[in-house]
Amino acid sequence: MSVDLVEVVRSGFRECVHRGSAVILRPDGDPLVEVGAVHGPIFPRSTNKPLQALALLRNGFEPVDDAELAVATASHFGEPDHVALVHRLLDRFGFTEDDLECPPDLPFEERARAQVLAGHDRAAAVRRVYMNCSGKHAAMLATCRINGWPTRGYLEVGHPLQQAVLDTVADVTGEPETDLGIDGCGLPIVPVSLVNLARAYAGFATAPHGSPQRRVADAIRAHPRVISGTDGPDFRVMSATPGLVCKIGADGVHAGALPDGSAFAYKIDDGADRARLPLTLAILQRMGVEWTDEHAELATPAVLGGAARVGIVRAIPGAL
Repeated sequence: MSVDLVEVVRSGFRECVHRGSAVILRPDGDPLVEVGAVHGPIFPRSTNKPLQALALLRNGFEPVDDAELAVATASHFGEPDHVALVHRLLDRFGFTEDDLECPPDLPFEERARAQVLAGHDRAAAVRRVYMNCSGKHAAMLATCRINGWPTRGYLEVGHPLQQAVLDTVADVTGEPETDLGIDGCGLPIVPVSLVNLARAYAGFATAPHGSPQRRVADAIRAHPRVISGTDGPDFRVMSATPGLVCKIGADGVHAGALPDGSAFAYKIDDGADRARLPLTLAILQRMGVEWTDEHAELATPAVLGGAARVGIVRAIPGAL
């Protein structure tokens, strides 16, 4: 059963509450905080991406640098440098963006989207390379090429690539085999409990230097804007918190870990994006992260009335 986690307060009155479930793990893996339904499966959405990238490394994918590995884990905003990295990866293995099987989209970032739409109607402007998962799909195509697997139909659950991903997810989460879902980009997605999702992230953060898991974690830490975008939640939180590795997922999922192995994962029931930063920052404070003015600003986003600040979004005191 979920609990009240985040509240919106406008002009002194509680306007609404966002409910959900959250877990915080100590460095030894034991729970520090468990609220709500943390042992039942949820679809982790894009918090899956580091696990999927690990599967690619385990099956021969070799990025030329950390930026290329980062874009393979990204929910990028379709900004020019993101698109350039995806094209570089496609070009290196002889693919074009028409080989991608993710849906076409517009850039998520406002200025990049406006630039793409300038002089075009929407139908002419949408492209697969702009879709936030295109880096992951490009890296999956590369892994198929490396292994001699079919590059058509790589989304299908029976494809050797997806079987390798499922094996990796099971390995790092310890989740039993269960029914799969289909994610927004068309790939199979494995239900995972919040507890085991947090433990998987702890494994990335504490893995030995040079290991595949640590390579993924270090690429994310080194390129937080590549895995998200300008003013993206992960970019802002990791920039404020040295050593943190984290990744958001659609519909209110977030997971992350610190270098000592303490970790967290949560799911906001209604998927509200405005609940993310207050809850993530409250969790980091509970984990003992050294608090700064930047953290404090992120923890209480403004509610605006006209151009004036008339309220805040904040984690409910005592919820964690």
